[in-house]
Amino acid sequence: MERALAIKENMAAAHKRNITQVINDYSKRLLGFIRRRVTNEADAEDILQDVFYQFIGNTEPIEQLTSWLFTVTRNKITDKKRKRKPDLLEDVYTDIESEEALNWGEFFFDANDNPETEYLRSLFWDALNNAMNELPEEQKLVFVLNELEGVPFKIIAEQTGETINTLISRKRYAVLHLRERLQVLRDELLNY
Repeated sequence: MERALAIKENMAAAHKRNITQVINDYSKRLLGFIRRRVTNEADAEDILQDVFYQFIGNTEPIEQLTSWLFTVTRNKITDKKRKRKPDLLEDVYTDIESEEALNWGEFFFDANDNPETEYLRSLFWDALNNAMNELPEEQKLVFVLNELEGVPFKIIAEQTGETINTLISRKRYAVLHLRERLQVLRDELLNY
């Protein structure tokens, strides 16, 4: 009985040394691989941690360790990108990085009904409607339903038969187009 316990303890210690050795050997390479594929350092570290967590929890023998680690890493990067929040209309009409801020949101929620504010609102809505009319119908539909009417992607998916990822992608393309088109109006107003 004592001999069986000693063998298990020796195996556990060897297993821990093996895990530690793999983490030490591959951390730098995997982190570099991840950093080239994600933009955020925190995301890169989270992905690396998830990879090693999966490695530690794996009970099956791994024949090609390097290949296995990089495959799991690729999969974790893909998963992280799929879970990324979709762009919002807020991203279209605000530009936090700009020093010369023209915040479209100020015009939407301004209680003053002065002629200038009304005029800027009408310019914005005209530009938005014109830009939306340039979108493919499926992108426009997803944008209107989700962003303007507040319908969740899950319900849109049930109504249209499309996957949620497809809907998110369509909305993203719509937002990118709208952002570009509204940037023209923003630049005109700032340079006037």
